[in-house]
Amino acid sequence: MLASLFPLGWQHYLLGGLLIGCGTALLFVFTGRIGGMSTVFSSTWSYLVRGPFFQQPRFTGSRGWRLVYAAGLIVGAAIWWLGFTDGTPLSTHVPAWQLLVGGFFVGYGARLGNGCTSGHGICGLGSLQWPSLLAVLTFMGTAFLTANLAARWLA
Repeated sequence: MLASLFPLGWQHYLLGGLLIGCGTALLFVFTGRIGGMSTVFSSTWSYLVRGPFFQQPRFTGSRGWRLVYAAGLIVGAAIWWLGFTDGTPLSTHVPAWQLLVGGFFVGYGARLGNGCTSGHGICGLGSLQWPSLLAVLTFMGTAFLTANLAARWLA
């Protein structure tokens, strides 16, 4: 059964999860900062948008380290792709418009839920926050429902 759920193996998922968990734990232990990604988006927009929402001190005061944090994710993905794959470009068969619409809904949901899956799922659950548990259950339930509806609609 494990082979049908994880046809490429499960070990790399475990390693990735351990590295992500250790990274966010170390960020919190050494700096007291929470490493969610939706705030990276808002704090980066604070450079360009002068509206009151984006000019809140929580965004303008944290945008420097958050950009470094986001760059680390990009560099980490590049190291993985260059060092542990055959170098074949990653691609998808999903049309660009669907990716854009999906990205909009994910961004809107992250703002509506006061955080994203990384913030709630990794940092919030790791610090035993009850609202994060409810948020993760909502994220996952919605994802399961949406995936099943999309699979039936596109089939």
